[in-house]
Amino acid sequence: MYGITIFALLLMVANYLISGMFMQEIGKVSVDLALSAVTFSGLLLVFFVGINLISKDFDRKTIYMVLSRPISRTQYIWGKFLGMAMLIISAMVIMSIFAAISIVMLKWTYPDYFARFSWMLVLLALTLTTLMLILVSALSFLFASFSSTSFIALILTIISYVIGTSIREIKALVEAPQAAGIQVSPFILKVVNAAYYLFPNVSLFDIKTQAAHGIHLSASYLFWVIAYGTGYIIITILLAGFLFRKREFP
Repeated sequence: MYGITIFALLLMVANYLISGMFMQEIGKVSVDLALSAVTFSGLLLVFFVGINLISKDFDRKTIYMVLSRPISRTQYIWGKFLGMAMLIISAMVIMSIFAAISIVMLKWTYPDYFARFSWMLVLLALTLTTLMLILVSALSFLFASFSSTSFIALILTIISYVIGTSIREIKALVEAPQAAGIQVSPFILKVVNAAYYLFPNVSLFDIKTQAAHGIHLSASYLFWVIAYGTGYIIITILLAGFLFRKREFP
């Protein structure tokens, strides 16, 4: 948490300095940079802390001590995941406070460039980012439940995140290939459709552009995005618990 706080402080200073270079778009750039920095920091936390939670227990042999008590493997997965989710929420609160301070400083320095600024949109963007990070963390637990090393779980998690950020655009492209002047085989179309429903659509949680430009979202969109993320998280952790029960320990 000390490292997260120091990193958030550096991001706040960087946002204030960089945004000042874009005088005509300083309001939009400051919000976009602040939200992007918070998202990037959260992903680092998930990739390099959350993925190692289970592998460290195997490396230190502490998992045998834990499971020797009246704790099932499913409870072990849920306990680790909920602890990681609380860490993500705590880190997001800290980083969001510093991000908000940087926006307030810029808004106070350049008030004329924040005409369409909305704190509600910034709060919604941070909330959806937190949900997205918890979803990515759930994926890391799924891969860690059956992979032999944390490196494999890390690679699979990063691949899933990259696919999730672009799968909606790829699906739209292959479904209307004439717009781009390309030929798409039926097999590729089936693969893309399968990936669209299998991998999480991470782009749904990214509303940085709307927050930066003051574009309000409908309540139905927010409801379905939150429902989608929550449902995907629950299904992923249930599957992780099932696979972990079937895993043979060395």
